[in-house]
Amino acid sequence: MTTQARSAVVLDGPTWRDLARRHATRADAMTAGWRRRKQTHTPHPVEDFLFTYYPTRPAQLARWHPGVGVALQDAREFADKRWYVRRGEEVALDTTAFLADRREGVQWAQQLLRGTLGRPGRFNCFGLHEWAMVYRAQEVRHSQVPLRLGQEGTDEVVRSHPLRCTHFDAFRFFTDEAAPRNERRLDRASQMDLEQPGCLHANMDTYKLALKLGPAVPGDLLLDTFELARDIRELDMRASPYDLREWGYHPVPIETAAGKATYVAAQREFARRAEELRHRLLEVTETLLG
Repeated sequence: MTTQARSAVVLDGPTWRDLARRHATRADAMTAGWRRRKQTHTPHPVEDFLFTYYPTRPAQLARWHPGVGVALQDAREFADKRWYVRRGEEVALDTTAFLADRREGVQWAQQLLRGTLGRPGRFNCFGLHEWAMVYRAQEVRHSQVPLRLGQEGTDEVVRSHPLRCTHFDAFRFFTDEAAPRNERRLDRASQMDLEQPGCLHANMDTYKLALKLGPAVPGDLLLDTFELARDIRELDMRASPYDLREWGYHPVPIETAAGKATYVAAQREFARRAEELRHRLLEVTETLLG
């Protein structure tokens, strides 16, 4: 038996169906390239990451949810969906049922969001995590793309710069020779203490947090986090050691002073966008947990 409180917002049928249609159109545009390439088995060194590292099907992105605290009228389509409950003429997310399955994940997300928002951003890493992933490597991750400076030039950039990575999910892909060069060794247990809002990968992971929170996240917020992750991924690879000019990406040469300045300016703007999204995601967790 649930103890669901009445939702603060109620959407009538025409209103929420229009929102759902707009959401699907926006999502389809965001995933069109991936869907075309899947049909021809054509890899893309930049965009594929959003669908492989974050294993989400385009159909999942196109599926609209109203989010926690919103009830729908005339919503037979939602009445039988997992974690939804009918109350009279309205259908809404059943927070009791959802938390019975996902409470631990919601609490984890809330703790990570609060911790990251409470720390100052660091803007002196210059995207060297991608360089550390190929430092003195026998094979590179994107073997179809050449290294812009060659292997020796790439290694020299790593040797001549301090590594200041704070994100474990980037650090864990460092080569064995690069990992000891980082200012500290990272592990999963330290993530809660070290995640900070200047990190590109931590900001991309607002998308991962939105996925973790599932139907509690309103559709527009899910797509906003995906859009941020997409934009950050482009900078991440433009600042990487790979030469992506044949793919239409002009490099951000972080081995130069001008390249560093370009990178930091973009990094600060992404941090600003991610801060807004973190607050919105945090509101979802607070509404869920009460």
